[in-house]
Order: sequence, then C-alpha cells, then structure tokens
Amino acid sequence: MISIVIATWNRGEKLELTLASLASQTLPPEEWEVVVVNNNSTDDTAAVFARFAASPEGCGLDVRMVDEPRQGLSWARNRGLDEARSEIVVMIDDDEVAGPDFLAAWRDFFASNPRAVAAGGPMRACYEEGRPRWMSHYTEALAASTIDLGRRVRPFPRGRYPIGGNMAFRREVFDRVGMFDTLLGRTGAALLGGEEKELFGRIAATGSDGGVIWWVPDAAVDHLIPSSRLTGEHFRKLSRMVGRTARLFAPTPALYARALAAEAVKWCATLVLAAWFVLTLRPAKARYLVIMRREITRGLISLS
Repeated sequence: MISIVIATWNRGEKLELTLASLASQTLPPEEWEVVVVNNNSTDDTAAVFARFAASPEGCGLDVRMVDEPRQGLSWARNRGLDEARSEIVVMIDDDEVAGPDFLAAWRDFFASNPRAVAAGGPMRACYEEGRPRWMSHYTEALAASTIDLGRRVRPFPRGRYPIGGNMAFRREVFDRVGMFDTLLGRTGAALLGGEEKELFGRIAATGSDGGVIWWVPDAAVDHLIPSSRLTGEHFRKLSRMVGRTARLFAPTPALYARALAAEAVKWCATLVLAAWFVLTLRPAKARYLVIMRREITRGLISLS
C-alpha cells in the first residue's frame, strides 16, 4: 500500500486539481490512501477538500484531512508521516497534477527494488499563461522546480537530490535518520528551503545500498505555475532565498569559504552562458540568468 502526503497552505483551487488527478490513477484505489495536511490555511481549502471527498470521484477513495497548527512545510510533512499508514510514502505538493500511471510507477519501483528507501521523479512545468521568453533551462529549474534526469532508473548523481514536490520513501528510513528538520523549509509565505536536501543528505550519509537515492522517470508530475510566480520581484526573492539556504548549509568558516569558492565558479559559468545567449539574440534569457546568480550571491553573503 502507498500513502500520498500532501501538505497544503492556502491553495484550495490548485489542491482540487491535485486531488482530481489522484482520483484518475490506474492503480486500484484499495492500494493507496491520501493524507492532506492543512497547515493553517485561511482560504477555502477545507471546504474544497470536503467537496472533493463527497463527490462521485472522491467518495470511493481513502482520503482524509488532518490539521497541523505549527506553521511550516517541514512540520506539515512530518505530521503527514505520522498519519500515514503505509510502508511506502509519496509526497507531492498542492499545486501539482499527477499522470494516471504515477502511483503505479512508484509501486512498481519499490516492488522491484526492495533495498531502495528514497527516490524522486520528474517535475515538469505547466505554465498557466505560457512560458516566459526570458525563461531558460537554468532559470526554469529555480523558478518552476523542474527536474529531468533521463529515461532510465538510476541513482541520483552525487550532490543532486529529488525535488520536494515529487519524492518517495520507505517508512523505515525515517526510523534510521529522523524526519524533516523543522528549522528548514518554507513557513507561510517565507521562501526558505533546504529541508529536502538536508534529509536526503542524511540518508546518503548512511552509506552502502541504504544510502542510494534513486531516480524514477515514470513517476512524473506537472507543476502548475501561475503568472504570479513569474514576476521579476518573485524571481529575485526566490533566488535570494536559495542563497540564504546555501548559507545555512555552511555554518563553519571552512564550509562558508568552500561555498563562496563554488559560487565564484558558478559566476564564471553564468557569464559564459549569458554571453552565449546575447550572441544568439536571446538577451532576456541572459538578463535573468545574471539576475538569478546575483541574487543567489546576495543571499549567500548576507542573512539580513
């Protein structure tokens, strides 16, 4: 059996689409459950869920909503883990649409890989008002949380981890490494992240087969991106938070020096790519690439 955990905060309209996509799964409904964790939503989230649960498409499903009063994505995900009743736990976000074979892909992966304890799948951007002209592969990974590592099952490359909107675990791993760090992750409208990276880092540190993080290409979701997430102001704020998160992962002078050195290397690559975009008559892509790097650096060098 599979438990799907969805942490939600003030996205009732999107949550309805997420739940509808789960109702269309090819995996028989008796093989999975849905736990929606309401993290102090002030919109119509509770009413949306109740309407779905009572609808013809939802009434035959094992779906329930629980409340988590402690604000923060990590708190909400941990509550979902406490509530989940299955050996396999899949986490998606409240603004995503899963394909019909999404849960079947996760079932098949864990059944075929009994030693696997953690994995992630593709996240594709679905722009509600079209993909912006300034968007490149590099800025899209930040602005839309996209990830695609190819069409074969394989371990994640060293230093890369699943995106939080599409990740799956065998429950036993949390007994070994603990749960999400509640000092990290988004809290309300604050865009601080890093909780998934920190958790996957602990899993990877266990070593041997139990520390392998797997890529599962058939377990894909579409990430719904509204125009409000594509403004210059939001993009700059999000980029700065990436830098602030990186700063939290470098608490000692040695680690901070290493982070600054890595940032310098990334600046070199950014300038080369930006020059290429300009030469190929794509100045908007060049501009946003430089903005992204500049704001990440600002977040890294200052927590103010």
